[in-house]
Amino acid sequence: MYVMQHLWNKIVKVVPLWIAPNLLTFVGFLMILWNYLLLCFYDWGYTASGIGYQHIPNWVWISAALGNFLAYALDSIDGKHARITQSSSPLGELFDHGLDSWTASIFPMSIFSIFGCNSGDSALAATTMYSVTCIVLFTFMLSHWEKYNTGVLFLPWAYDISQMSMSVLYILTAVVGVDTFHKPLVFNFYMTHVLITFLVGCSLLISVPQTVHNIFRGYNQKTLLKPSLYEGLLPLLSPSLLCFLLSIWVAYSPCGILEKQPRLFLWMLGVTFSNVTCRVIISQMTNTRCEVFHWMLFPLILLVGAAVSGLLGQVEEITFIAFTLLTTAAHVHYGVCVGRFVQGKQLSKHLNIYVFSIRKRYAD
Repeated sequence: MYVMQHLWNKIVKVVPLWIAPNLLTFVGFLMILWNYLLLCFYDWGYTASGIGYQHIPNWVWISAALGNFLAYALDSIDGKHARITQSSSPLGELFDHGLDSWTASIFPMSIFSIFGCNSGDSALAATTMYSVTCIVLFTFMLSHWEKYNTGVLFLPWAYDISQMSMSVLYILTAVVGVDTFHKPLVFNFYMTHVLITFLVGCSLLISVPQTVHNIFRGYNQKTLLKPSLYEGLLPLLSPSLLCFLLSIWVAYSPCGILEKQPRLFLWMLGVTFSNVTCRVIISQMTNTRCEVFHWMLFPLILLVGAAVSGLLGQVEEITFIAFTLLTTAAHVHYGVCVGRFVQGKQLSKHLNIYVFSIRKRYAD
């Protein structure tokens, strides 16, 4: 929101010039990850908010609110700090948006702990958590799909509104407790309904219409970067196939894999989607053709086929856990390798830029 820009402009002035913008970005990501890991520790199965269960301590919600707002602030000032220190670079853009693609799934997965999946009428079903996470991730992807086609990255107000709302919701939870959300606000309308309406509404009523409008405007003005409809839609193929395959698994899993491992399943979805998105981001940054199929889809096709056909039998859950560990390790490895390649063979040679340091620029 533009009203927050005044605050960010004041905060960025107190950041020491020797701190690299990427360090601000990374610290913000670690704050979000730490909050999520705390919630995992106290509420692995999204049951702690249920009636009769030991709830998450209030200090965790306060920590989540503080961490979320500080991460939001750091994410808002890292670009400003890069311009002040004259250290803006393709590496910084990739690093920022790459981590954002991961946190896009961590945000809803953290919020879900407030309501849980066993709180009676106020509960969030595991399938609802999955659907909402898919919508949030696709909303994030659409912004970069728009840039892939238009060359302009438009960030709607939905992001700022959602960040402020999450921080307020965490504080409210610490003050009134999760039991308050078990009661209807009016008639049979619960706080969970407000959450779903808000998340889906921000996506379908703000982000998606704006993206479609910008694409059509580029088409009418003949400024789109891609020559055909196929080339323009290519970035959406892998994420669409990913969600389709996972939806098949959710619907026909013999062991009910989503209900058994809701947090881990959503984590796997977020990590895989983030890796797909990162490749799209690199394609739009380098103005190269997006890959048709992401490599992670091939083992996933085999895994889903074996699971829903019953071939995995009792080892379905174990195989799923192994695949989740594999995708997480592959995603981290990919990020490290891309950072090393960009730093070691391009920017370091020509611009003397490093991932977490800018001292070389001032030494020249």
